[in-house]
Amino acid sequence: MKIALVTDAWAPQVNGVVTTLLELVKELTAAGHEVLVVEPGQFRTRPCPGYAGIDLAIRPGRQLARQIDAFAPDAIHLATEGPLGWAGRRYCLRRGLAFTTAFHTKFPEIVNAAVKLPVSWGYALMRRFHGPSSGIMVPTRSVLGMLEQRRFHNLRAWTHGVDTRLFPFQREPQAHELLAGLPRPIALFVGRVSYEKNIQAFLDMAFTGSKVVCGVGPVATRLQQRHPHARWIGLLPRAELARLYAAADVFVFPSHADTFGLVMVEAMACGTPVAAFPVDGPLEVLGRLHPDGTRPLGGALHDDLRTACAAALSVPREEARERAMDFSWRVASEMFEAFLVPARRARMVREHAPGKGVATWI
Repeated sequence: MKIALVTDAWAPQVNGVVTTLLELVKELTAAGHEVLVVEPGQFRTRPCPGYAGIDLAIRPGRQLARQIDAFAPDAIHLATEGPLGWAGRRYCLRRGLAFTTAFHTKFPEIVNAAVKLPVSWGYALMRRFHGPSSGIMVPTRSVLGMLEQRRFHNLRAWTHGVDTRLFPFQREPQAHELLAGLPRPIALFVGRVSYEKNIQAFLDMAFTGSKVVCGVGPVATRLQQRHPHARWIGLLPRAELARLYAAADVFVFPSHADTFGLVMVEAMACGTPVAAFPVDGPLEVLGRLHPDGTRPLGGALHDDLRTACAAALSVPREEARERAMDFSWRVASEMFEAFLVPARRARMVREHAPGKGVATWI
């Protein structure tokens, strides 16, 4: 199958969406599919306001159309709601082509955290973007339920995976030169240091031990100045990141806005248990109960982050690894393939009611 994947998130950006799409393309290619990736590096770009390191394509419509026309895909997937996603949407609608989309990121909450734009406005725009989609792939069932309540349709419960070879299991927390001299236990955060990640809750949390932040982002300088006693590391290559996960005693995920939280699964693959709030992403990642039925397998959830940390520190590292093994990129890729639709099966008809016409995709 020839698959056109249109995305505003791609390397050299570093985030969970990019990791997911890179792994997806790798699995699809290994399965014999031909994948065209349309991404910002192929266009003139400008930095995303407020988010250094994320570049957005400028007026990509014509070039995108030429690329997809030349490729003649069997299926088209729009992975993100940025300039390329919207250009891909226009391309498909003008040609009467069916396409699928994905809801990777709670952009309405992110924009609200950054500039206080009402969340309801953001979801109205998201509904418009995804409205013609033949299938919206959503990484957790809780987010799917939330979108149903916000009047989204054609939702598909998807999942993500983890490379358990890249993130190998360690039975005990490992030594790491970047953490030299830090008192244990070590609590680790990995992710973009941005408005929506709620890192302030992690940094303000009372904790006997050391806090480590790995990542960069628009609020890093301000938070680093306010919390100089935390160890600030910046970006690491993924192989080095695996060593850092393995060196921590607990991985803390304070976000309320993530749809999944791939970093949690990577940490658990290395044996590091997770502490998080009981919200969408963590509820999915820690969604399997321990056999005794009293707690999640692989970590702890609580409305008080300090309480979650204390509970996670008592979780055996073998349990964290066991839960991570439930997530497979192969399975995620097979589900993705099954949700795709033939691009040329759709046509738009207009059903006429007295005094008005209603456009419907069939």
